[in-house]
Amino acid sequence: MIPPAGDHGGDGARIAAALGVDPDQILDLSASLNPFAPDVAALAARHLGALRRYPDVDRAEALLAEAIDVPEERLVLTAGGAQAIALVAEHTGHGWVDDPEFSLYRRHIPHLDPTAPRWRSDPHNPSGRLVADVQPGVWDEAFLPLSAGTWTRGRPGWALGSLTKAFACPGLRLGFAVAPTPDDADAVRRRRPMWAVDNLACAVLPELLDAADPPGWTKRIADARADTAAILRRHGFAPEPSDAPWLLVPESAGLRERLGRQGVVIRECSSFGLCNYSRIAVPGTAGMERLDLALAGESGDA
Repeated sequence: MIPPAGDHGGDGARIAAALGVDPDQILDLSASLNPFAPDVAALAARHLGALRRYPDVDRAEALLAEAIDVPEERLVLTAGGAQAIALVAEHTGHGWVDDPEFSLYRRHIPHLDPTAPRWRSDPHNPSGRLVADVQPGVWDEAFLPLSAGTWTRGRPGWALGSLTKAFACPGLRLGFAVAPTPDDADAVRRRRPMWAVDNLACAVLPELLDAADPPGWTKRIADARADTAAILRRHGFAPEPSDAPWLLVPESAGLRERLGRQGVVIRECSSFGLCNYSRIAVPGTAGMERLDLALAGESGDA
């Protein structure tokens, strides 16, 4: 029996346990990670000695600020995008979310107030559409380098990012917040637990940044997204237009369980308040073939 979906994606390990297979045999399309990222495990393996030392977060912040072209004094490195969300929400205290939106915003904002700055994702999650609005607020740009070819749009207010999405390494926690002022950045930095960003993440960061290619990723994902949409349409589904590394699919109730039995995991969208919708991450070439087979009801690799 396929376990029910959690509040977020990344259900691959739970599905693997239910099927009695190794997690590596699962095609997890419930978390929208970069299918064209470099092999982070191979890069990290060269830096395992860093685990014996405390992290140099200041140096890592400086490198990241230079790479994404933001002032160093306004950038805060975090243990993943989720920590960036939590720290900024705690610092700002008040905020507002117009649903459907990523559920972590409401979870962490201490006081929801419709007159407070709005928290928004770009591309919008779950629709996947890029947002032209430049109004100030808190902008979650975790998927922007995979959708618009840039790390941040430089809007007024806050910008939050997630290197774990861009480099497909959710087990290596790397995210950031770009504050509107240096004082805001200092305040968030003081809230960050000491050594929250581990030294393995800090050590591998320079090589990750050397391998970064947001414009190339965006182009390759757009091509793969078109191929994925064609596969879904061939099997009777009507995915909605998207600029993101995923497709939102209406009228797809039961699809998560059906594909899950074949070792292919997708996101069902009830946590967004969207019943009868699924969100399917864009896979790489091998994953696309397996998705096609699973939709046809044929045996996959699990």
